[in-house]
Amino acid sequence: MTPTRLLLALLVFPGVLYAVPMGWLMQASERKVVARLQGRIGPPLTQGFYDFVKLLAKAPVPRAEPFLLTLLPLLAVGATLGALALLPVWTGGFTGDLILFVGLLELAPLCAVLAGFASRSVYGEVGAVREAVLGISVNVPFLAALLALATASGSLQLAQVAGGAPWLVRGPALAALLCCLPVKLRLNPFSVANAEQEILAGPLTEFDGPRLALWELAHGLEWVVLAGLVASLAVPGRGVAFVLVSLAVVPLLGTLAAATARLKINQAARFLWTWAALAAAASVFAALAIRHGRL
Repeated sequence: MTPTRLLLALLVFPGVLYAVPMGWLMQASERKVVARLQGRIGPPLTQGFYDFVKLLAKAPVPRAEPFLLTLLPLLAVGATLGALALLPVWTGGFTGDLILFVGLLELAPLCAVLAGFASRSVYGEVGAVREAVLGISVNVPFLAALLALATASGSLQLAQVAGGAPWLVRGPALAALLCCLPVKLRLNPFSVANAEQEILAGPLTEFDGPRLALWELAHGLEWVVLAGLVASLAVPGRGVAFVLVSLAVVPLLGTLAAATARLKINQAARFLWTWAALAAAASVFAALAIRHGRL
C-alpha cells in the first residue's frame, strides 16, 4: 500500500470521513431495531451525532488522574482508526498487516479495562474485570478463526486472507466471527460488562463530557471496523458491497439483542468456549486439512 492510499484509507474511506458518521448511524440503527421489536419508536438515526456534540460541550467533573483518563479514550479512537485503515477495501496492504490489525483492534478494549481501574470506582472496577474476562474468552475463537483464514490463504496479509481462503474454511470462520461480534460490541446477551441495572456504565461509569464523547466515538468506530471485517471476508473487494454488507450486520445484531436476555458472566464465557470455539475449531481443522492436501 502506497503512502497516498494509506492516507486515503485513514482519512477518507474506510477512515474518518466514512467511519465517524457510519458509526453513529450503526449505533442508532441498532437502537432503532431493538426499539421497534419492543414496540417503541426509538431514537432518530442522527441521535449519535447529537449525543456526541452535547457531550463535547459539557465541562468534565475534576477527577484524579486526569491525564490518564484523557489519554485512554484518545488511544482507543486512534487505534481503532488505524485498524480501519488496514481493512482490505483498497488493493495492496503489506505482509503481516493482519497481525497489526489484530493488535490495533484489541487496544480499545484494553484501554477500557484500564479506564475502569483508573477511575477508582467500584462500578468501574467490576465492569473492568468483566470486560477482561469476556475479552479473554472471546479472543480465543476470534483469533482462531483469523488464524484459520491465514493458514488457508497461506498469508498474513489481510487482502490475501480476505480473497484467498476457500469457503470451506471461510464459512465456519465467519460463523465464529459473527458469534464474537455481540461480545466485542457489548450487546445482549453479552452486555454484562456494561449492565446498567447492576453496575451503571461499567468501566466508563466515571467518565463524562468530552472524555465520554471520545469513548462513544471509539465504540462507534468499533462497530464500523468489526462489521467491515465481516464484510471484507464475505464479499472481498470494496465499494457498495462493502457498505451494504456492513449495514446488513446491524439489524442482525439488533434482533439478537432484542430477542435475548443478558447472560451471567459464567454463562457468556461458557457459550464462547463451546459454540464460538467449535465454529473456530472447524475452520482451523478445514484449513489444516486443505494445507496438507487432505481436502
